[in-house]
Amino acid sequence: MEDGRGRGWVAHLCSSLVNPRRLSSRRRGQLAVALAAIAWSTAGLFQRELDVSTATQLAGRASFALVALLGLVWLTERGNVVGAFCSIGIAGVGVAACTAIASGSFIVALNHTSVAHVLFTQAISPVLAAVLGWVVLRETVTGRTWAAMVVAVAGVAIMFGTPGDADMIGDGVSLLMSFAFAVAIVITRHRRDVSMIPAVCLSQVMVVCVAAPFAAPSTITRHDLVFLVLIGFFQMGIGLALFAVGARLINAAEVALITLLEVVLGPLWVWIAFSETPDTATLVGGLVVLVAVIVQVSGEVRMPVRLSATEAAPPPP
Repeated sequence: MEDGRGRGWVAHLCSSLVNPRRLSSRRRGQLAVALAAIAWSTAGLFQRELDVSTATQLAGRASFALVALLGLVWLTERGNVVGAFCSIGIAGVGVAACTAIASGSFIVALNHTSVAHVLFTQAISPVLAAVLGWVVLRETVTGRTWAAMVVAVAGVAIMFGTPGDADMIGDGVSLLMSFAFAVAIVITRHRRDVSMIPAVCLSQVMVVCVAAPFAAPSTITRHDLVFLVLIGFFQMGIGLALFAVGARLINAAEVALITLLEVVLGPLWVWIAFSETPDTATLVGGLVVLVAVIVQVSGEVRMPVRLSATEAAPPPP
Protein backbone atom coordinates (compact mmCIF):
# COMPACT_ATOMS: atom_id res chain seq x y z
CA MET A 1 0.00 0.00 0.00
CA GLU A 2 2.74 2.43 1.02
CA ASP A 3 4.70 1.56 -2.12
CA GLY A 4 1.63 2.35 -4.22
CA ARG A 5 1.19 5.70 -2.51
CA GLY A 6 4.84 6.50 -3.10
CA ARG A 7 4.56 5.72 -6.79
CA GLY A 8 1.39 7.82 -6.98
CA TRP A 9 3.14 10.81 -5.38
CA VAL A 10 6.09 10.53 -7.76
CA ALA A 11 3.74 10.25 -10.74
CA HIS A 12 1.84 13.34 -9.59
CA LEU A 13 5.08 15.30 -9.17
CA CYS A 14 6.38 14.27 -12.60
CA SER A 15 3.09 15.11 -14.30
CA SER A 16 3.07 18.52 -12.60
CA LEU A 17 6.58 19.26 -13.81
CA VAL A 18 5.72 18.16 -17.34
CA ASN A 19 2.44 20.09 -17.27
CA PRO A 20 2.96 23.14 -14.98
CA ARG A 21 -0.64 24.29 -15.62
CA ARG A 22 -1.74 21.65 -13.13
CA LEU A 23 0.07 23.61 -10.40
CA SER A 24 -1.35 26.62 -8.57
CA SER A 25 0.01 30.03 -9.58
CA ARG A 26 2.02 30.19 -6.33
CA ARG A 27 3.58 26.78 -6.98
CA ARG A 28 4.40 27.79 -10.56
CA GLY A 29 6.09 30.93 -9.24
CA GLN A 30 8.11 28.94 -6.72
CA LEU A 31 9.13 26.44 -9.39
CA ALA A 32 10.18 29.16 -11.86
CA VAL A 33 12.25 31.05 -9.28
CA ALA A 34 13.85 27.80 -8.09
CA LEU A 35 14.79 26.91 -11.68
CA ALA A 36 16.20 30.44 -12.11
CA ALA A 37 18.34 29.97 -9.00
CA ILE A 38 19.55 26.62 -10.32
CA ALA A 39 20.48 28.25 -13.65
CA TRP A 40 22.34 31.07 -11.87
CA SER A 41 24.17 28.55 -9.66
CA THR A 42 25.97 27.11 -12.71
CA ALA A 43 28.08 30.25 -13.27
CA GLY A 44 31.09 28.96 -11.35
CA LEU A 45 30.81 25.53 -12.96
CA PHE A 46 30.85 26.95 -16.49
CA GLN A 47 33.53 29.55 -15.69
CA ARG A 48 35.89 26.85 -14.43
CA GLU A 49 35.74 25.25 -17.90
CA LEU A 50 37.00 28.40 -19.64
CA ASP A 51 40.64 28.70 -20.65
CA VAL A 52 40.65 32.30 -21.88
CA SER A 53 41.59 35.63 -20.31
CA THR A 54 39.31 37.39 -17.83
CA ALA A 55 38.52 40.14 -20.35
CA THR A 56 37.56 37.53 -22.95
CA GLN A 57 35.34 35.79 -20.41
CA LEU A 58 33.63 39.09 -19.59
CA ALA A 59 33.08 40.11 -23.23
CA GLY A 60 31.96 36.62 -24.28
CA ARG A 61 29.52 36.11 -21.44
CA ALA A 62 28.03 39.58 -21.83
CA SER A 63 27.67 39.19 -25.61
CA PHE A 64 25.67 35.97 -25.40
CA ALA A 65 23.69 37.25 -22.41
CA LEU A 66 22.86 40.34 -24.48
CA VAL A 67 21.37 38.19 -27.24
CA ALA A 68 19.16 36.33 -24.76
CA LEU A 69 18.14 39.48 -22.91
CA LEU A 70 17.25 41.36 -26.10
CA GLY A 71 14.92 38.49 -26.97
CA LEU A 72 13.42 38.70 -23.48
CA VAL A 73 12.91 42.47 -23.82
CA TRP A 74 11.17 41.90 -27.15
CA LEU A 75 8.82 39.34 -25.58
CA THR A 76 8.01 41.25 -22.39
CA GLU A 77 7.59 44.59 -24.16
CA ARG A 78 5.64 43.08 -27.08
CA GLY A 79 8.15 44.16 -29.69
CA ASN A 80 8.58 47.73 -28.46
CA VAL A 81 12.33 47.33 -27.81
CA VAL A 82 13.33 50.95 -28.48
CA GLY A 83 10.51 52.27 -26.32
CA ALA A 84 11.51 49.90 -23.51
CA PHE A 85 15.06 51.25 -23.41
CA CYS A 86 13.94 54.88 -23.67
CA SER A 87 11.55 54.44 -20.74
CA ILE A 88 14.08 53.35 -18.12
CA GLY A 89 15.25 56.92 -17.41
CA ILE A 90 18.21 57.98 -15.27
CA ALA A 91 17.29 55.48 -12.55
CA GLY A 92 17.38 52.66 -15.09
CA VAL A 93 20.80 53.77 -16.31
CA GLY A 94 21.95 53.77 -12.68
CA VAL A 95 20.66 50.22 -12.23
CA ALA A 96 22.39 49.20 -15.47
CA ALA A 97 25.71 50.73 -14.34
CA CYS A 98 25.52 49.01 -10.93
CA THR A 99 24.56 45.69 -12.51
CA ALA A 100 27.43 46.01 -15.01
CA ILE A 101 29.90 46.59 -12.17
CA ALA A 102 28.47 43.66 -10.20
CA SER A 103 28.43 41.38 -13.27
CA GLY A 104 32.00 42.23 -14.22
CA SER A 105 33.25 41.96 -10.64
CA PHE A 106 31.60 38.56 -10.33
CA ILE A 107 33.63 37.06 -13.17
CA VAL A 108 36.85 38.76 -12.02
CA ALA A 109 36.33 37.42 -8.48
CA LEU A 110 35.76 33.87 -9.78
CA ASN A 111 39.20 34.07 -11.38
CA HIS A 112 40.84 34.88 -8.05
CA THR A 113 39.01 32.92 -5.37
CA SER A 114 36.67 29.98 -4.80
CA VAL A 115 33.10 29.86 -6.05
CA ALA A 116 31.84 29.45 -2.47
CA HIS A 117 33.74 32.54 -1.35
CA VAL A 118 32.24 34.67 -4.13
CA LEU A 119 28.66 33.42 -3.68
CA PHE A 120 28.65 33.71 0.11
CA THR A 121 29.94 37.28 -0.19
CA GLN A 122 27.26 38.02 -2.78
CA ALA A 123 24.63 36.79 -0.34
CA ILE A 124 25.13 39.80 1.96
CA SER A 125 23.75 42.17 -0.70
CA PRO A 126 20.11 42.22 0.54
CA VAL A 127 21.25 42.99 4.09
CA LEU A 128 23.66 45.63 2.83
CA ALA A 129 20.86 47.15 0.73
CA ALA A 130 18.72 47.58 3.86
CA VAL A 131 21.51 49.53 5.57
CA LEU A 132 22.15 51.63 2.45
CA GLY A 133 18.46 52.49 2.38
CA TRP A 134 18.73 53.71 5.98
CA VAL A 135 21.87 55.78 5.31
CA VAL A 136 20.89 57.32 1.98
CA LEU A 137 17.10 57.40 2.04
CA ARG A 138 16.45 57.49 5.80
CA GLU A 139 14.37 54.34 5.66
CA THR A 140 13.28 52.77 8.90
CA VAL A 141 15.47 49.80 9.80
CA THR A 142 14.00 47.19 12.12
CA GLY A 143 15.83 45.52 14.96
CA ARG A 144 15.73 42.29 12.97
CA THR A 145 17.63 43.95 10.10
CA TRP A 146 20.26 45.40 12.45
CA ALA A 147 20.74 41.96 13.99
CA ALA A 148 21.04 40.44 10.50
CA MET A 149 23.64 43.06 9.55
CA VAL A 150 25.77 42.35 12.62
CA VAL A 151 25.62 38.61 11.95
CA ALA A 152 26.40 39.11 8.23
CA VAL A 153 29.45 41.28 9.01
CA ALA A 154 30.66 38.61 11.42
CA GLY A 155 30.25 35.97 8.70
CA VAL A 156 32.19 38.01 6.15
CA ALA A 157 34.95 38.63 8.71
CA ILE A 158 35.23 34.88 9.29
CA MET A 159 35.34 34.18 5.54
CA PHE A 160 38.05 36.70 4.81
CA GLY A 161 40.17 35.47 7.73
CA THR A 162 43.43 37.08 8.64
CA PRO A 163 45.13 39.49 6.20
CA GLY A 164 47.87 36.97 5.53
CA ASP A 165 45.37 34.36 4.33
CA ALA A 166 43.34 36.66 2.14
CA ASP A 167 43.36 37.04 -1.60
CA MET A 168 43.18 40.81 -1.71
CA ILE A 169 41.95 40.99 -5.31
CA GLY A 170 39.35 38.26 -4.87
CA ASP A 171 38.07 39.66 -1.58
CA GLY A 172 38.08 43.28 -2.73
CA VAL A 173 36.29 42.57 -6.00
CA SER A 174 33.75 40.33 -4.23
CA LEU A 175 32.91 43.17 -1.84
CA LEU A 176 32.64 45.60 -4.77
CA MET A 177 30.23 43.18 -6.45
CA SER A 178 28.05 42.97 -3.33
CA PHE A 179 28.02 46.73 -2.84
CA ALA A 180 27.10 47.44 -6.48
CA PHE A 181 24.35 44.83 -6.37
CA ALA A 182 23.02 46.34 -3.12
CA VAL A 183 22.86 49.81 -4.70
CA ALA A 184 20.92 48.34 -7.65
CA ILE A 185 18.47 46.74 -5.20
CA VAL A 186 17.93 50.07 -3.41
CA ILE A 187 17.25 51.89 -6.70
CA THR A 188 14.77 49.31 -7.96
CA ARG A 189 12.97 49.15 -4.63
CA HIS A 190 12.29 52.89 -4.72
CA ARG A 191 11.78 53.31 -8.44
CA ARG A 192 9.20 50.66 -9.25
CA ASP A 193 8.63 52.37 -12.61
CA VAL A 194 12.05 51.22 -13.81
CA SER A 195 11.73 48.29 -16.20
CA MET A 196 14.29 45.85 -14.88
CA ILE A 197 14.86 43.62 -17.91
CA PRO A 198 15.91 46.43 -20.31
CA ALA A 199 18.15 47.84 -17.55
CA VAL A 200 19.93 44.50 -17.10
CA CYS A 201 20.19 44.20 -20.88
CA LEU A 202 21.83 47.66 -21.02
CA SER A 203 24.26 46.55 -18.31
CA GLN A 204 25.60 43.84 -20.60
CA VAL A 205 26.13 46.42 -23.36
CA MET A 206 28.26 48.34 -20.87
CA VAL A 207 30.28 45.24 -19.97
CA VAL A 208 30.92 44.46 -23.64
CA CYS A 209 32.06 48.04 -24.33
CA VAL A 210 34.53 47.96 -21.43
CA ALA A 211 35.86 44.41 -21.84
CA ALA A 212 35.86 43.95 -25.64
CA PRO A 213 38.95 46.15 -26.34
CA PHE A 214 41.00 43.91 -24.03
CA ALA A 215 39.52 40.58 -25.15
CA ALA A 216 41.31 38.08 -27.36
CA PRO A 217 38.66 36.37 -29.54
CA SER A 218 41.33 34.42 -31.44
CA THR A 219 42.10 32.41 -28.28
CA ILE A 220 38.55 31.07 -27.98
CA THR A 221 38.38 27.36 -28.80
CA ARG A 222 35.23 25.41 -29.59
CA HIS A 223 35.23 24.17 -26.02
CA ASP A 224 35.42 27.75 -24.70
CA LEU A 225 32.70 28.87 -27.10
CA VAL A 226 30.28 26.23 -25.82
CA PHE A 227 30.75 27.35 -22.22
CA LEU A 228 30.61 31.05 -23.07
CA VAL A 229 27.22 30.39 -24.67
CA LEU A 230 26.13 28.45 -21.59
CA ILE A 231 27.30 31.07 -19.08
CA GLY A 232 25.83 33.92 -21.11
CA PHE A 233 22.70 32.64 -22.83
CA PHE A 234 21.61 29.94 -20.38
CA GLN A 235 22.99 30.95 -16.98
CA MET A 236 22.15 34.64 -17.24
CA GLY A 237 19.55 34.96 -20.01
CA ILE A 238 17.33 31.94 -19.36
CA GLY A 239 17.82 32.40 -15.61
CA LEU A 240 16.45 35.95 -15.78
CA ALA A 241 13.55 34.84 -17.98
CA LEU A 242 12.50 32.22 -15.41
CA PHE A 243 12.96 34.75 -12.61
CA ALA A 244 10.80 37.33 -14.38
CA VAL A 245 8.00 34.77 -14.74
CA GLY A 246 8.18 33.50 -11.17
CA ALA A 247 8.78 36.74 -9.27
CA ARG A 248 5.36 38.14 -10.17
CA LEU A 249 3.54 35.08 -8.78
CA ILE A 250 4.99 34.97 -5.24
CA ASN A 251 5.89 37.57 -2.64
CA ALA A 252 9.29 39.24 -2.46
CA ALA A 253 10.37 37.46 0.73
CA GLU A 254 9.72 34.05 -0.85
CA VAL A 255 11.74 35.13 -3.90
CA ALA A 256 14.68 36.12 -1.68
CA LEU A 257 14.58 32.85 0.23
CA ILE A 258 14.27 30.61 -2.84
CA THR A 259 17.11 32.36 -4.69
CA LEU A 260 19.43 31.39 -1.83
CA LEU A 261 19.49 28.03 -3.65
CA GLU A 262 22.11 29.63 -5.89
CA VAL A 263 24.44 30.17 -2.95
CA VAL A 264 23.99 26.59 -1.75
CA LEU A 265 24.19 24.84 -5.13
CA GLY A 266 26.99 26.89 -6.74
CA PRO A 267 29.77 25.53 -4.50
CA LEU A 268 28.22 22.04 -4.73
CA TRP A 269 28.53 21.88 -8.54
CA VAL A 270 32.23 22.80 -8.56
CA TRP A 271 32.91 20.40 -5.69
CA ILE A 272 31.31 17.55 -7.67
CA ALA A 273 32.93 18.47 -11.01
CA PHE A 274 36.34 19.76 -9.94
CA SER A 275 36.75 18.72 -6.29
CA GLU A 276 36.97 22.43 -5.42
CA THR A 277 36.62 22.34 -1.65
CA PRO A 278 36.22 25.66 0.18
CA ASP A 279 38.31 26.15 3.29
CA THR A 280 36.76 25.87 6.74
CA ALA A 281 36.62 29.65 7.24
CA THR A 282 34.64 30.09 4.02
CA LEU A 283 32.15 27.38 4.95
CA VAL A 284 31.64 28.62 8.51
CA GLY A 285 31.47 32.28 7.50
CA GLY A 286 29.17 31.48 4.59
CA LEU A 287 26.79 29.59 6.87
CA VAL A 288 26.71 32.60 9.20
CA VAL A 289 25.92 34.91 6.25
CA LEU A 290 23.09 32.63 5.10
CA VAL A 291 21.60 32.67 8.60
CA ALA A 292 21.76 36.48 8.57
CA VAL A 293 19.97 36.72 5.22
CA ILE A 294 17.29 34.23 6.28
CA VAL A 295 16.74 36.18 9.52
CA GLN A 296 16.20 39.37 7.54
CA VAL A 297 13.95 38.14 4.74
CA SER A 298 11.85 35.90 6.99
CA GLY A 299 10.72 39.06 8.76
CA GLU A 300 9.18 40.25 5.49
CA VAL A 301 7.01 37.18 4.94
CA ARG A 302 4.05 38.93 6.56
CA MET A 303 4.29 41.70 3.97
CA PRO A 304 3.31 39.81 0.78
CA VAL A 305 4.56 42.31 -1.79
CA ARG A 306 4.53 40.89 -5.30
CA LEU A 307 6.66 42.10 -8.14
CA SER A 308 5.75 42.31 -11.80
CA ALA A 309 8.06 40.92 -14.45
CA THR A 310 9.53 44.38 -15.01
CA GLU A 311 9.64 45.44 -11.36
CA ALA A 312 11.58 42.44 -10.10
CA ALA A 313 14.83 43.16 -8.31
CA PRO A 314 17.98 42.78 -10.41
CA PRO A 315 19.22 39.21 -10.75
CA PRO A 316 22.44 38.11 -9.07
CA PRO A 317 25.49 39.00 -11.17
